[in-house]
Amino acid sequence: MESTLELKVQERSIWIGSGRVDLEGNLSVPEGARAIVLFAHGSGSSRHSPRNRSVAQELNQAGFATLLFDLLTADEEQTDKQKRLLRFNINFLAERLIDATEWVAQNLETHKLKIGYFGASTGAGAALVAAAELPEAIGAVVSRSGRPDMAESSLPKVQAPTLLIVGGNDTQVIEMNEKALPQLQVEKKLEIVPGATHLFEEPGALEEVVRVAHDWFVQYLK
Repeated sequence: MESTLELKVQERSIWIGSGRVDLEGNLSVPEGARAIVLFAHGSGSSRHSPRNRSVAQELNQAGFATLLFDLLTADEEQTDKQKRLLRFNINFLAERLIDATEWVAQNLETHKLKIGYFGASTGAGAALVAAAELPEAIGAVVSRSGRPDMAESSLPKVQAPTLLIVGGNDTQVIEMNEKALPQLQVEKKLEIVPGATHLFEEPGALEEVVRVAHDWFVQYLK
């Protein structure tokens, strides 16, 4: 995925109301964007995840708007470091993602854009649950090192084309994704990146994630 011209990208901090709390996020909108990708990070991470930010920046240069936001508030994150009650509560996290999706649908900058999800680890489980709840709104889902098993009861209800990306050396997660794949009743694909581990830290591994995710979103959102 190469671009000879760098697109101008408007980036700003935003707040998303969700129940009694406000969630902080970063909205980036390149010129001429026709679609937006919402990022759902994994447990213990945040909108500052370097891997998700890297993927988001590449998508921005490919003409996609992106929204990275915190699934938990700072206070919730601190409490959850000890109790771990929220970071694995997939339905709770999915509700937060649904609230963010509704914010996108009502925001003047983004309300006309097609919507996709990019979920990592447990965030991918939340993305699949949210996509099942919003079948008319979500155009595509990409999962990186995801836990689709945590969305098991929702998988047959997902209507958005779904790409599952897993590192070739991440054997346990490969098994989880292989078991989940037949439960998806939509256009779907399991992409295994040879030699990559869970965090795709190997040379060229994250670039491959960007490439296949970009191609999936282009196919189904643009």
